[in-house]
Amino acid sequence: MMLPFKFGAGGKLGSGQQWMSWVALEDVVGTLRFAIESNSARGPINIVSPQPLQNAEFTQVLAKATRRPALFPAPAFALRLALGEMADALLLSSQRVQPRAIEKLGYRFQYADLTSALARVLAKN
Repeated sequence: MMLPFKFGAGGKLGSGQQWMSWVALEDVVGTLRFAIESNSARGPINIVSPQPLQNAEFTQVLAKATRRPALFPAPAFALRLALGEMADALLLSSQRVQPRAIEKLGYRFQYADLTSALARVLAKN
């Protein structure tokens, strides 16, 4: 999603109401390490931030972090025309996922909110 925003052409996808789960790379590694080292980790673990966002809000946070406008929404029909069924599966579907299992075990996210995660990513570039 970063590329269109770098060129000032970012915007919400479809209605923007679909939930998006995201996670910082440091928390992916941290979660996996914590689960491996934990003697009590059992079953599936969702590796996602504890703060999922709807696409419209995600888009606004990303626009602010990149200091670029979010003026160009991508209509659902255009995404389907360009990507076919993949548009629905990857960009327009919605599922609000929470990392409850790993949090119950005591893992604390380094980047629980998108603003701090994007600040970290953009500082590296």
